[in-house]
Amino acid sequence: MADSINTLFVTGATSGFGRATARRFAAAGWRVVASGRRTERLEALAEELRANGAEIHIMTLDVRDADAVKKAVAALPADFAKVTCLVNNAGLALAPEPAQKVDLADWHTMIDTNVTGLVNVTHALLPTLIESGRGASIINLGSVAGQWPYPGGHVYGASKAFVEQFGYNLRCDLLGTGVRVTDVAPGLSETEFTLVRTKGDQAASDRLYAGTEPMQPEDIAEQIFHVATLPAHVNINRMELMATRQAWSPFAIDRD
Repeated sequence: MADSINTLFVTGATSGFGRATARRFAAAGWRVVASGRRTERLEALAEELRANGAEIHIMTLDVRDADAVKKAVAALPADFAKVTCLVNNAGLALAPEPAQKVDLADWHTMIDTNVTGLVNVTHALLPTLIESGRGASIINLGSVAGQWPYPGGHVYGASKAFVEQFGYNLRCDLLGTGVRVTDVAPGLSETEFTLVRTKGDQAASDRLYAGTEPMQPEDIAEQIFHVATLPAHVNINRMELMATRQAWSPFAIDRD
């Protein structure tokens, strides 16, 4: 029975896309390994999903710590060890100010989480995913910011461009293994994103979503599930999503 059940490993499962993804896959009968830094939220998620009959294993994990990631993957219980889908969701944006006004520590935090953390988890789980073979998936959460620059995007946008290119290059290396790689790149979505970016400024978060209709975490989780459950011979390289009420702005021009 264990081999007939797919297993999801999702990072950043304590809120937003990660939590919604855990819920979506669990509802479809997948086993779920949910990791994050906030233990109390993981415990609440586990209680919720188990009450609905789901099998879930939680781990308090900082993806920036390569040794901790390796140990956590190595210590997975047997029923959860054969991961068939990795969703690299853990990430954040900080410092919406112009680059010249940003604290360097915020840049390092974004790089350490969005780039180094994603690489740490991917590297630790690659052997398992390759062993799972045909139909296994690596789904990385990118962003429209990785493709379309905007003021205040600086390192966040650059980190998401890395996510996109890392996925493309990973696909080249995994050719013949059956493992698929996808960059899911959302636009305006109503999560804790802006609250984190502004270090707790609820008013700033409220202003971003006021008067419009952003995507919800469940919208993105549904697309992640779609990608993961496509026929094994199909790979979506990149999926970019925007709210219908979001589009691109004209080029900026500096005038005297």
